[in-house]
Amino acid sequence: MGKHKAAHIVWDWNGTLFHDNEAIIGATNAAFLELGLEPITLERYRALYCVPVPKFYERLIGRLPTDAEWELMDEIFHRYYAEHRAACGLTAGAVELLAGWRSAGRSQSILSMYVHDELVPLVRGFGIESHFVRVDGRTGPSGGSKTMHMVRHLGALAGVDPARTVVIGDAADDAVAALHAGARAVLYTGGSHSRASLEEVGVPVVDTLEEAVEEAQRIAA
Repeated sequence: MGKHKAAHIVWDWNGTLFHDNEAIIGATNAAFLELGLEPITLERYRALYCVPVPKFYERLIGRLPTDAEWELMDEIFHRYYAEHRAACGLTAGAVELLAGWRSAGRSQSILSMYVHDELVPLVRGFGIESHFVRVDGRTGPSGGSKTMHMVRHLGALAGVDPARTVVIGDAADDAVAALHAGARAVLYTGGSHSRASLEEVGVPVVDTLEEAVEEAQRIAA
């Protein structure tokens, strides 16, 4: 059977394992500035954020951005974020939780919508890559849902049963993707969504990663 038949966690990266809220808000406001839009607070961002990301911008400015505006905003966002992510670190307690889950004979992986070629060296730079059986970032256009990426990710994990897999993330889309792929989800309030918006999804919502891991162990048992 092998150890991977045990419970498995699929971790989100941005806003979950990687505490990058300040870089995200800064990048969003840099993109807004280019179009002459008012800056947004973290609270407003967390109340309105959704995917696909152009829909989020529609909530903020009252209309969908044009293709040209979206391309410009996306380019500025990622340039600013790349410059400022170095000031961000892992979420408190993440290293210990990852090590504990692995030492208990359980497997874990990362699926992120952050670009793959930048995600992998970032994870490696924190010295945590060995805790994961797979690290997948985005390889296509930005701004979309994680759903089909989750299906592919779980399909590539040899010996992992989706029914005993729990996705831990900070966005409603993490839960949508998990349920579509036959997995479960726990949502963490420390990232891109407010508690109120996460609770609308109908899955467990927690305030710390420690609680998320405890809940994952319980529902995947």
